[in-house]
Amino acid sequence: MTDTPLPKPALAAALHAIEITRTGVTALEEAALHGSLGGDIDKAIGIIAESKGRLIVTGIGKSGHIARKLAATFSSTGTPAYYVHPTEAGHGDLGMVDGSDVIMALSWSGETTELAVVLAFAKRFDVPVIALTAGADSTLAAAADVALILPRVREACPHNLAPTTSTVLQLAIGDAIAMGVMVRKGFSENDFHIVHPGGKLGSQLRRVSEIMHAER
Repeated sequence: MTDTPLPKPALAAALHAIEITRTGVTALEEAALHGSLGGDIDKAIGIIAESKGRLIVTGIGKSGHIARKLAATFSSTGTPAYYVHPTEAGHGDLGMVDGSDVIMALSWSGETTELAVVLAFAKRFDVPVIALTAGADSTLAAAADVALILPRVREACPHNLAPTTSTVLQLAIGDAIAMGVMVRKGFSENDFHIVHPGGKLGSQLRRVSEIMHAER
């Protein structure tokens, strides 16, 4: 019997990264099912679903990239949302935010200095803040109305440095909240069709009446 050859070092690192990421997602699931995170998710869903304004998602670096994706997910599932860069916020973009909105701020450490101006604005004008962070005792968590504390997990990076597992967890929890809000609002397949008429998804949801030819 021939032994299965060991994967090459680079492939082994890639497979190990997947394993680490899976472990991180499992830790997130456990925290949501058996810890306080589940209750905080429900609170966040309620705040966003009941808001009369928009959801402002903010973050910088890799958290900023995830924030942009989450804003797109919320917008396409019935919650008007947009991304605000925290640095640009201090140079006039805070004018896009008002008291009817909700802010969702992403920072793995919870100590991102660029978020300070956004948090100060939120406090001054009583704008609810939802934090996605692993820093339970961080500045961001302390400033938030609801702090979603993510489990501190090892990054999939071999040096435990590049944001990898952490960004997957931010994306997973943000998408989960978006799905909860969608259900809470009763956002239907037909509603999705209205805001997503293009692309493959739009074509799958087209009505027969939109493509059939009427007899003359």
